[in-house]
Parts: sequence; C-alpha cells; structure tokens
Amino acid sequence: MGSVEYFEHTADVGLRVRAGDLDELFRLAAEGLFDYIVVNRAEVRPEVSETVSLRADSPSELLVDWLNELIFRLETTHRLFARFEVQLSGEGTALEAAIAGEPIDRDRHVLDHEVKAVTRHEATLRREGNGWLAELILDI
Repeated sequence: MGSVEYFEHTADVGLRVRAGDLDELFRLAAEGLFDYIVVNRAEVRPEVSETVSLRADSPSELLVDWLNELIFRLETTHRLFARFEVQLSGEGTALEAAIAGEPIDRDRHVLDHEVKAVTRHEATLRREGNGWLAELILDI
C-alpha cells in the first residue's frame, strides 16, 4: 500500500508519494493532488468519465505532465476528479487513464488550495526498495 504526504517548500508545497508500482504511484499522486485542492474529495461523485492519453520522454516527465493535465482539466472544465484508473506502458513513458468526477458544487465541495501547476524543478521519481518514490513541487 502506498502513501502520500505533503512537505514544506518555500512559498510552494511538496508532494511525496510512495507506491509499489508506477500505476499505483500515478494514481496516488492524482489523489494527493485533489486531496490538496478539495478537503472532501471522498464526496466528489464520479458522474462524468474522461480518458487521458499521454506520452513523455521519461517516467518523471510523464508524472509531471499527468498532474498538469489534471490541473488543466480542472481549470477548463470546472470539474473535480475523484477516481483515477491509470495504466502505464512497460517503460513508463506512456499513460492511458480513465478519470471520473463532477462539476464543482460550492455547496458540497470544500475547496482548500488552488494549485497552479506541478513544476519540473526538483521533480524526482526513483526506485526505492521494492517500490517507487516521487517528490514533486506544487506551485500554489
């Protein structure tokens, strides 16, 4: 079972994710991002499903692109996402995902932080023991 934690980083916030495999890590990173954005992500209903397909030169770049794509969709569709089913290619440079959520409802959703982007600066993704560790900086 993986974990997500936040850490201080000057004017921004760090996101540290540990997981057994890359699919789980990418899912947990997305959940951690939206847990930071909305206090009660568990109350976001998976009413609208979308697919996401991405490619990048490395797994680390793909992780940053993945989270930035989710932020872009939040900003352009005004939807919060609660469910993330992620599958990466064997080398970790391509992603296919199904995401689900609903339009922001300010009567039900408690928005906590605005995240502008996930920065490439100091982004790391590496094997650790039998699993993976990612550290990312959220530009808030």
